[in-house]
Amino acid sequence: MATVENLLKMSELVEASGVPGATIKHYLREGLLPEPVKTSRNMAYYRPETVERIEMIKRLQEERFMPLKAIRSVLAEDPEQARALLDVEDRILERALAKERTRTSTAEVRRTYGVPEEALDRLAEIGILDPNTKGYSPSDVAIIEAMSRFRAGGYDEKVGFTVYDTLRYKRALETLVKEEVDVLMERLEGDMPPDKAVELIEAGAEPLKDFIAALHTKLMVQEVERRR
Repeated sequence: MATVENLLKMSELVEASGVPGATIKHYLREGLLPEPVKTSRNMAYYRPETVERIEMIKRLQEERFMPLKAIRSVLAEDPEQARALLDVEDRILERALAKERTRTSTAEVRRTYGVPEEALDRLAEIGILDPNTKGYSPSDVAIIEAMSRFRAGGYDEKVGFTVYDTLRYKRALETLVKEEVDVLMERLEGDMPPDKAVELIEAGAEPLKDFIAALHTKLMVQEVERRR
């Protein structure tokens, strides 16, 4: 049985969770948190595990964009499923970031690929590249290399191609990736250990690239034929 000594006052819960008291009270009204232990009419204490529950709610809101009604349903049916969902996403992000931590300097990128500095700046401004003070990530370098090959093949400003042409691919892929992640999380969450789910996703990365490239070629041919 919980005693006052190991329970939290509202002020302590606010400090531990980093969430304002008004928000915590809203969660309580919505049935998202366990009821506090009331020792008097105006005094209530909260169990330590409430901190973890609040953190989970915030993450589901901010990272999964789930409304409170949906969060309440998930927590009521299977809290472990929500925790597994977040765990899988953490593992995916951790591995992805580990691969992106190495950096190639701006000077080396310009020397190696010959893409004009102005073009690199524009690509960063529109969110295609994401350099920092140490340079470019591996995925950035792969994009720059592709841009260099485009330019070498004649796709340059002289015939009307600019870095802004990349935006249509970015917009299309943002929609595709969001749907892809939603489907993956829905099918993998809670049904297998997080490490196994991450391995499965990584195993599909290269085949997916080949599939998208082949399908793009197929659809391009079909569209050109349709216009004849």
